[in-house]
Amino acid sequence: MGSEMCIRDRCGKSYLLFYLFRDYLISSGVKEEQIISIALDDDICEQYRNPDELSKYIRSKIVNKEMYYILIDEVQYAITKKELENPEDVKLYNVLNGLMHLRNVDIYVTGSNSKLLSQDVMTAFRGRGDQVQVFPLSFKEYYDFVGGDKSEVYELYALYGGMPQLLSFKRDEEKVKYLKNLFSEVYFKDISERYIVKLPDVLTELTDDLCSSVGSLTNAKKIADTLESVKNIKASTSTIAKYLEYLIESFMFSEAKRYDVKGKKYFEYPLKYYCTDVGLRNARLNFRQQEETHIMENIIYNELIIRGYSVDVGVVEIIENAEGKKRRKQCEIDFVVNMGARRYYIQSALSVSDPDKMTTELRPLKNTKDFFKKIIYCYLTFPYISYLSKFCHLCKNKMFCLKF
Repeated sequence: MGSEMCIRDRCGKSYLLFYLFRDYLISSGVKEEQIISIALDDDICEQYRNPDELSKYIRSKIVNKEMYYILIDEVQYAITKKELENPEDVKLYNVLNGLMHLRNVDIYVTGSNSKLLSQDVMTAFRGRGDQVQVFPLSFKEYYDFVGGDKSEVYELYALYGGMPQLLSFKRDEEKVKYLKNLFSEVYFKDISERYIVKLPDVLTELTDDLCSSVGSLTNAKKIADTLESVKNIKASTSTIAKYLEYLIESFMFSEAKRYDVKGKKYFEYPLKYYCTDVGLRNARLNFRQQEETHIMENIIYNELIIRGYSVDVGVVEIIENAEGKKRRKQCEIDFVVNMGARRYYIQSALSVSDPDKMTTELRPLKNTKDFFKKIIYCYLTFPYISYLSKFCHLCKNKMFCLKF
């Protein structure tokens, strides 16, 4: 009847499917024999990596008109490299579409981030499937599990991120090794297997550049020029744009477009890029560039995306008087956040202890000329609480929301 998909890698999708969802089905009265589970990454199921054999096995288990639930994990194992070059020819998709014609079948599949991409699958399922993205843990989810002092937990989260497996490690060395291996041995290898990357050095340098400049405005031409002038690596703008697309499709990074708040239009470029997980970002840079401002901005962006908001970078044009002359100036709002008819303007500031800094953060918010809610998230130290009390609503963990 229908299909659901979980995508991304190492975020707990297999556990979600084979344990949590399966337990839910059983508790809802579904019989064991009505649940057909296949883990294609298990060598016991190797023969079912052939789509024809997979179809035969599943159909042999459907013996009556009761509802059957098909759970297929790591479905990319049933897709060949040649098929990956042309997703329209993937035989597995035809098999799944055939099973979806059965009225007493629900299909749930998971796949790694770069081999089972949402755009490929949704096209193949002709609009009959739903996509469920499984993200790394948000800070709230991370804290709910860890508990303790929120400030200390936040510092750990800002350093190591929210990949679920990290919660099983006690020592810093284990966490660092895991994150570095995950980046190089899983994500990069996945990209290499899916795409023909002719310039691996360019992909590496591009990734490092995005990690070191999260939340900064950039575009393919600017990156190409930087690589040539700083690294002496030549790559065309079109190649950089293509590799950026690979990284985004593989869910290593997300892009935020610039939106003209007053003109109600999007700018084509430059864009901002954020890491899907700040821990992976830090590991890629060997934990050298611990830029609190950018990391906090990245964490807020990820939290908003996880909660289902669409997130843009706001641009507000302001007219200033300088030496008797009027001058147009573009000011930035970190995030313009939308969900349906709801909109929020959000600024991320590590500190607004300086009145000049407060003025800078407030200026674009005050000039939107509308009545949508405006918020400044600020991570502060206690000496400045008295200064801020007249502006803000105090939360419990040094995180302030300045509402006006």
